Amino acid sequence: MQTHLETDHCRLILQRYPRQAQDPLQAWDAADEYLINQLAEQPPEGCGPVIIMNDSFGALAAFLHDHQPLCVTDSFVSEQGTLANLADNDLDPTSVRIQDSLAPLPAAPTLVIIKVSKYQALLEQQLLALREVVTPATRILAAGKAKEIHSSTLKLFEKYLGETRTSLAWKKARLIHCSIADAAGTDSPALANPFPTVWPLEGSEMHIHNHANVFSRTSLDIGARFMLANLPVHSARKVIDLGCGNGVLGLALLARDSEVEVAFIDESYMAVASARLNVEHNLPAALPRAEFLVNNCLDGLPTGYADRILCNPPFHQLQAITDHIAWQMFEDAHRVLPKGGELWIVGNRHLDYHNKLKRLFANAQVVASNSKFVILKAIKR
Repeated sequence: MQTHLETDHCRLILQRYPRQAQDPLQAWDAADEYLINQLAEQPPEGCGPVIIMNDSFGALAAFLHDHQPLCVTDSFVSEQGTLANLADNDLDPTSVRIQDSLAPLPAAPTLVIIKVSKYQALLEQQLLALREVVTPATRILAAGKAKEIHSSTLKLFEKYLGETRTSLAWKKARLIHCSIADAAGTDSPALANPFPTVWPLEGSEMHIHNHANVFSRTSLDIGARFMLANLPVHSARKVIDLGCGNGVLGLALLARDSEVEVAFIDESYMAVASARLNVEHNLPAALPRAEFLVNNCLDGLPTGYADRILCNPPFHQLQAITDHIAWQMFEDAHRVLPKGGELWIVGNRHLDYHNKLKRLFANAQVVASNSKFVILKAIKR
């Protein structure tokens, strides 16, 4: 849905990504507005880089376009949405640099803007990275939903950067102002970096590595556990682990089938990096049979790319609850699979994936179920 972000200081045309007419959600929120109003009153000053972290779909990048900001994101979908929205507003997308959250940051930024993620681990990882490059002259301005900015959030800013204060709430959003302590920056004492986390995979000798923004960061989630217990082995030449997260499903397939090839695909750079780490550390000999792709679902992949797809569909995009990502995954799977190819999904029983798959594939078989989850198989006819 195309919407207009209108303030006293700007008017922007913005859409979420991927662009779907039935998506009722807007591509910006009150925290974006709050930041834009604040930046209009106090524009960036200085010759250092301007860094924007976690800009959902480019509202902040568009407003600060003249400052040639560096946008840091873990989301391929956010990256593509930002580029598309810049173009829609007749702004040159090439003048905005975009990099993933694991890449090194430029030194001595003039301004750092952070959209605070509800996932505290991602915020901690980003503050750790900032600690290495900021100076006392760096201005730090953050914003998020008021209900998601807790005392623990402010303590992270203070731990890694310096004195922190918050604004009054406005439209259920709140600003965070942080002053860089003299001790912070390149000359500051080192702090232990907890990322990636590593934990043993039950029932195996493998250890799972998770970067900060990956789902179920410290243990095996119960949906993946149920799928592992019912994992289809053999009879497939190439399998896609779609929405792979840390790649535990594809990793198990590589371990159990010495001939299968697995493509690990996710829209999170940290997820795909985690999946790669897990194959490298646990099954290095299987690396030639593994492929790692950051992508929006299965965009650009041809029919017949794989003959089986495994998926634990998400029911959210960034911080919004929505089922259109699961729908796109199912539709893309139907397009990419050859005749006779299989889509296997695991999901909460109440999500009604059975009827959704029947509408697309004209069939859906229950492979296994328990009180919470169901595993379904759909075959392309």
